[in-house]
Amino acid sequence: MNPHRINRVVPESGQESVWDYPRPPRVEKSADRVVVTLGGLVIVDTDDAIRVLETSHPPVYYLPRSAFREGSLEPAAGRSSCEYKGEASYLSVVAPGRRAQSAGWYYPSPARGFEELRDRVALYPGRMDLVTVNGETVLPQPGDFYGGWITSRVVGPFKGAPGSLGW
Repeated sequence: MNPHRINRVVPESGQESVWDYPRPPRVEKSADRVVVTLGGLVIVDTDDAIRVLETSHPPVYYLPRSAFREGSLEPAAGRSSCEYKGEASYLSVVAPGRRAQSAGWYYPSPARGFEELRDRVALYPGRMDLVTVNGETVLPQPGDFYGGWITSRVVGPFKGAPGSLGW
């Protein structure tokens, strides 16, 4: 499908369209308050986030590794590659009585232009009990690969839904 023929949602005041995000992606600082809960325990509560914005994708928030509750991140098997950001390694997120296998990723040596991602972790919001941005519950990006965070601030359609592979 031609991305120019997609029925884009027109953003209202205060909203962003993921179709206005750039490719290659842009990295931007965010003062949004992000709270992540797993196993009934807050494992992150920070206002020091970085958003990565890429055409057709909801933002992915990267959180400082130092903001995570001690012992909540463990190395996990697997690697993936992004043509822009570089090689990613995976992390499991753990809390008492709960383990989210390979629910986070990071770039040990981010590619040029993405150095701000060093020492930051992104999470799949659908694998956590609750993720909020400024008090609003985050919805996960459709599909089982992408890790975008959907809030009322962004409109799509979003890549990851059935039929969007060619976008």
